[in-house]
Amino acid sequence: MENIEVAQWQSQVLDSDVPVFVDFWAEWCGPCRMVSPVLEDLAGDYQGKVKFVKVNVDNAGELASRYNVMSIPTLILFNKGQAVDQKIGAANKDSYRAMIDRALSA
Repeated sequence: MENIEVAQWQSQVLDSDVPVFVDFWAEWCGPCRMVSPVLEDLAGDYQGKVKFVKVNVDNAGELASRYNVMSIPTLILFNKGQAVDQKIGAANKDSYRAMIDRALSA
């Protein structure tokens, strides 16, 4: 999973030709560390269909504010440049899979 910077946001997320699952996180966040291996696993399952990226909120406060990220982890699924689904806090793999499958079938 790629950690992207603010300068990459437009090209990597908003202009992507596939849905993008964005993990807003921070190194000091325990639940964020729990979510990471689950997302790595999902990235393998959806390779070529969905892009998975991480945004460190400590380095990208303006992006976090733009998408009303008040607590982490916050996971937002973007499709065609729009936020289409969001989950706040750690969840299980099936919960994230349901988000992704809804976006892929829309």
